[in-house]
Amino acid sequence: MCPRGTLRRVLEMADNMGLNAKAALEYEFFMFKETPESVRQKGYRNLEPLTPDWFGYSVLRNSVHAELYHQIMGLGESMDFPLEGIHTETGPGVIEAAIAVDDAESAADKGALFKTFMKVLAQRNNLMATFMAKWSNKYPGQSGHIHISLYDGQGNNVFFDPGQEHNISQAQRHFIAGQQQLMPEFLAMLAPTVNSYSRLIPGFWAPTEATWGVENRTTALRVIPGSNKSQRVEYRLGSADANPYLALAAALAAGLYGIKHQLEPAAEVQGNAYALQHPEHLQLPRTLWESAQRLKQSEAAREMFGNDFVEHFAATREWEEREFRKHITDWEMDRYFEII
Repeated sequence: MCPRGTLRRVLEMADNMGLNAKAALEYEFFMFKETPESVRQKGYRNLEPLTPDWFGYSVLRNSVHAELYHQIMGLGESMDFPLEGIHTETGPGVIEAAIAVDDAESAADKGALFKTFMKVLAQRNNLMATFMAKWSNKYPGQSGHIHISLYDGQGNNVFFDPGQEHNISQAQRHFIAGQQQLMPEFLAMLAPTVNSYSRLIPGFWAPTEATWGVENRTTALRVIPGSNKSQRVEYRLGSADANPYLALAAALAAGLYGIKHQLEPAAEVQGNAYALQHPEHLQLPRTLWESAQRLKQSEAAREMFGNDFVEHFAATREWEEREFRKHITDWEMDRYFEII
């Protein structure tokens, strides 16, 4: 049942296939001028973000808060989750950080450390950081994107084939196909809370269908063409509230399943995926309850994670959904996403 153990079992499958997985996680999170005491005093309403308005990649805001950014970078170096980049994202007080690539297990370790100690660092500065998937419907959600590549025993990137369009090898096509086909079935591991599903709406840079495209940020899977060192796929579905070990296990296991069964992906999406109609089988579950049912019914999940994990984890997600419905009134349901 251990999340880290679940990822290790997937990595053992990769090893048995002669493959070594590398990964990098990147997170978006909101930073508030609040403390654990002040948010409770306010009833979690009218929180004051670190910076106002919607400015992504703002040099001004990065520079004004340079000391905080230097603290974050320094923490990453000292705790062995070095950041390749950090910048403001679109939305008041939003920061995005990209953690450096590593072997998959270490990458998940780095993600867990980052999320935990980012909250610690914020509170030591009389601030608060939240990795909720969506704290308010007025603003964009917060993602936990996962970059993955696979290497053979000689250190060659099996996704890279310079003789193919966009350097996409047959192995990468199978990997994409597995991720695409199993995305609706594995969604509970990548969007694990009731709140996760408020993020998965059109137009806010979160995918709503299991689509893929080349350098397309409106699709759930973004193929990033590059060299033998950089050819990879970005799994853009995951939310910031997901467990790093389970999210990476789901994204990697789905791709390995595609290679194992030599699956082929649907047609590449070109243009704005939100503006296009997609087949019904690519639609994602809309609630945590539905995701839990899809996971329980998934033969692929049982093959990749084992019956015990599937039954246990699906039951925990059903419990969360039931408890949420039990303890909130209809009026509160209408206000829920504003309140949080």
